[in-house]
Amino acid sequence: SAYNERRAKCEAAAEFFGIKALRDVTLEQFEGRRGELDEASVRRARHVISENERTVAAAEAMRRGDAAGLGELMDASHESLRDDFEVSSPGLDIMVECARRREECLGARMTGAGFGGCAVALVPEEKAAEFAAAVAGEYLGETGNKPAVYVCRATNGAEVV
Repeated sequence: SAYNERRAKCEAAAEFFGIKALRDVTLEQFEGRRGELDEASVRRARHVISENERTVAAAEAMRRGDAAGLGELMDASHESLRDDFEVSSPGLDIMVECARRREECLGARMTGAGFGGCAVALVPEEKAAEFAAAVAGEYLGETGNKPAVYVCRATNGAEVV
């Protein structure tokens, strides 16, 4: 499958760096040796390494209550998934762009393994219903397809009660 091909490129890049997983390579280390890899491996590895760094930065942004910073990281994640990992789709890109055009959207990205159709956007709670309706309408207008849009909110993860 296309996903397995991407995984294989990442595993080969990790082996090239002499490590078990790309999480152990910094972007600086990667950039220093990227010229020794084929172009597909460069893109796949760059996504994984930069996504790991974005994930750490996103956790820190959430701890600080920095919603705007988190949104910027979400935007960068989508661009990396689209351009380097190449798992987005035209429909997902349109949905993300419809979301990003709205003033109330702090960030948007595809979610899941890719090759399909699910995106998530970060929006202030009091503007979520209006945002969802507007984005659904814009997407319908651009694609002719009516999207399913769900308003949800983040909560604590699993806990012992």
